[in-house]
Amino acid sequence: MGNNCVNGRIAKDGFFHTISRSLWWSNKSQEMISSTQFYKEKTGDSTPSKALEGSDHVEIKPPEVLKFEEKVETKPQPPPPAKTEPVIIIPKEAPKQPQEIRTWEDTIKNDEITPAQTAVVTVTEKPKPVTEAPKTKKAHNVKRMMSVGLQVDSVLRTKTGHLKEHFNLGHKLGHGQFGTTFLCVERKTGKEYACKSIAKRKLLSQDDVDDVRREIEIMHHLSGNPNIISIKGAYEDAVAVHVVMEVCAGGELFDRIVKRGHYSEKKAAELTRTIVGVIETCHSLGVMHRDLKPENFLFVNQEEDSPIKTIDFGLSVFFKPGDVFGDVVGSPYYVAPEVLCKRYGPEADVWSAGVIIYILLSGVPPFWGESEQEIFEEVLNGDVDFTSDPWPKISESAKDLVKKMLLRDPRKRLTAHQVLCHPWVQVDGVAPDKPLDSAVLSRLTQFSAMDKLKKMALRVIAESLSEEEIAGLKEMFKMIDTDNSGNITFEELKAGLKRCGHNLNESEIHDLMKAADVDNSGTIDYGEFIAATLHMNKIEKEDHLFRAFSYFDKDGSGFITQDELQKACEEFGIEELHLEEMILEVDQNNDGRIDYNEFVAMMQKGNTDFGRKRLQNKFKIGIREAMPVC
Repeated sequence: MGNNCVNGRIAKDGFFHTISRSLWWSNKSQEMISSTQFYKEKTGDSTPSKALEGSDHVEIKPPEVLKFEEKVETKPQPPPPAKTEPVIIIPKEAPKQPQEIRTWEDTIKNDEITPAQTAVVTVTEKPKPVTEAPKTKKAHNVKRMMSVGLQVDSVLRTKTGHLKEHFNLGHKLGHGQFGTTFLCVERKTGKEYACKSIAKRKLLSQDDVDDVRREIEIMHHLSGNPNIISIKGAYEDAVAVHVVMEVCAGGELFDRIVKRGHYSEKKAAELTRTIVGVIETCHSLGVMHRDLKPENFLFVNQEEDSPIKTIDFGLSVFFKPGDVFGDVVGSPYYVAPEVLCKRYGPEADVWSAGVIIYILLSGVPPFWGESEQEIFEEVLNGDVDFTSDPWPKISESAKDLVKKMLLRDPRKRLTAHQVLCHPWVQVDGVAPDKPLDSAVLSRLTQFSAMDKLKKMALRVIAESLSEEEIAGLKEMFKMIDTDNSGNITFEELKAGLKRCGHNLNESEIHDLMKAADVDNSGTIDYGEFIAATLHMNKIEKEDHLFRAFSYFDKDGSGFITQDELQKACEEFGIEELHLEEMILEVDQNNDGRIDYNEFVAMMQKGNTDFGRKRLQNKFKIGIREAMPVC
């Protein structure tokens, strides 16, 4: 549910192709391709894969997927809202018919799925581990069930004002399976945005509701990156959830590839730096996209050198180092082989990026078939063609990169940072200095350099944010707080940083603990952690700054005095007070108090992204992305 392009191609099912856009295959034992058997053949290991949370579905192709449901009784019934475990089968061959020759882009955009190609089986029981085949039960009659989206008290976890209090809706930009996208204008500023209105009546299952929540949470979590679509806010009323985000008018990367045929190596390398840079950012923040493809990159405007934005996080998930996923999601041309084997991690995003680079350079996908089944067979077993035109004219360095990104063993595949360091991708032969820090370490390090007043102000801002805005940071806290006590101890922080690949000595970890432990309790509580790991873009919002200032300005005089600062410190449990020093650090006109402009200057000072910077060179880290091969 991410496409908000104004002038680009609007697919038949519009802007919403993320929630439950899936294709299921029927369970026919003699025709089934067993993912467990494939795993044994490839590795000699019979260890069953671990199926984790997430909906089990595969997005077939843009822009439209038609589903054909297999009858579970002699009397046809609509499918129930429950999602099912997908099983890949080899379909029975239909009588051969004369076929017209079509290009791959025509197939992607115009093909309809026929019963001879695929089938849909609906299973009402919860997905089981991937070593077990799903059992079909009698399907419920959906017509007798009210959608979960209308039954829940609220889809969003935080109550919001009405959309029309803040925005005027304009003309329709597109529509999809779950709702409609409009142009909207902010009343206060007159700035244009895209508003996706998701109909709650179409959120049939709890999974659908969770999908909407998670996508909004992930968009908030990734906010601040210039190449990721920026969310303005989310609103809810009785009939819909409205997601307001920046609008992109330049169309899809897919359409530009089709128009050009293929890109020059120089331009393809520039796009690769952006695409893989987004992957590195997502992984450093504990997010796996899982549906990277040219359709999910939009140009901001129609200019040739327009920036691009990554969209559509409807299939994205939070992950922790070592997590192994088993739900089959993605798009056939771009899905990694280990995803089809139901045992994968964030390396699958790098595979998808490798496919995109291949298409950028040649204009065709590396794995091609007339049906989804044929495509999957090629993904699992096919050879990548580097002999057909234009590959003989393409540099060996470019071929080397693509080969290393499309290694079927994810343990041998390049990481996102290694791709950015590859000679073909480097800017003027200069590689990035070090991998991106994980958000935990980079933001704790930045927080440690702040003065006491700014740390307290961040705590005030953190407590005013919605559940959706801090959900990603909550996932990070839970990863470190292994005993679920609500407090992070020194040993937990040490172990958590080590799991993320950070080898810091104990004195460095003590310094980070001391910096984040504002109340000197000896541990980092939830509120302190959220404040310490907030992205600095939250500070840029005027309402957040004013709310924080008002917290300290108890009498509303427009100034923070020493007495008011002392009261605030007592409320935060800070005993060692150096009030005069705290005020002197901020008081620019030396009048002994802090006005609003001085407060804002203090809050905005030093708000640079520490992504590739360190206070010390020995902070050499980056979330470890290694996963077992399927």
